[in-house]
Amino acid sequence: MQEPIDRVGRHDAVARRRRMQRRLTQRRVGRVLVTLALVYVAAVVVRPEGVRTPTAVSPTPSASGAALVGQTLMVPPLAWQPAGAVLRREVGRTGSPLPFMAAQDTAARETLSRWHRIYGYSRSYRIRPELARRIYDAAITAGIEPELGFRLVKVESEFRTTAISPVGAIGLTQLMLGTARHFEPRVTRERLLDPDVNLRIGFRYLRGLIREYKGDLRLALLVYNRGPVAVQSALAMGVSPANGYESVMLRGYRGRGTLD
Repeated sequence: MQEPIDRVGRHDAVARRRRMQRRLTQRRVGRVLVTLALVYVAAVVVRPEGVRTPTAVSPTPSASGAALVGQTLMVPPLAWQPAGAVLRREVGRTGSPLPFMAAQDTAARETLSRWHRIYGYSRSYRIRPELARRIYDAAITAGIEPELGFRLVKVESEFRTTAISPVGAIGLTQLMLGTARHFEPRVTRERLLDPDVNLRIGFRYLRGLIREYKGDLRLALLVYNRGPVAVQSALAMGVSPANGYESVMLRGYRGRGTLD
């Protein structure tokens, strides 16, 4: 049994050496990239004192028939600064650590961050990324926190776009046709089966309820679920309108519901 044990030990040692070599290679590559960036900054952002840059000689002859001689341009003198100071100056000026990082880089990072969150919701709720994108974008547009929007759709319809309840509530956010027509008077039952239309109206309705009830998220959710008449009647009789819906919706939720 000693030989297999020795073989396993040698295998582990080889694996450790390879991991160490990979880490060292990554560190060296990182140092090279930083060095190249600093060299670029030193060469492009600042120039040595007294450097003269000749202009091109004009090919057009003068009145006397001689070619025009190019002029020279004086570059301002260089005040030496540490590389860290140069980088901090560039960050303050452009918002980027290097001058060649343009505004489109920021837009690209924002897009990447958006899709990272969308795929996170897709994995968390086990739904297709395209549906997660629709829910995320509709929530942001309506001004509610995406997490609350995903919870609402899960509880109301289990993410089924064609869900119809026994009382006639339609689609992802389970809207009644009469409620939907308060926001879009010409909407039809068929249109409410369109995910984008349903999410747009349902999230607008929820956002309006949160605003109407002064940020009381529990009460707004109860009105969304039971309707304003039932909730107001219970409150008028001094009875709690709670039916457990708001507890299911807000279990583990730490947000305030809206983005503003």
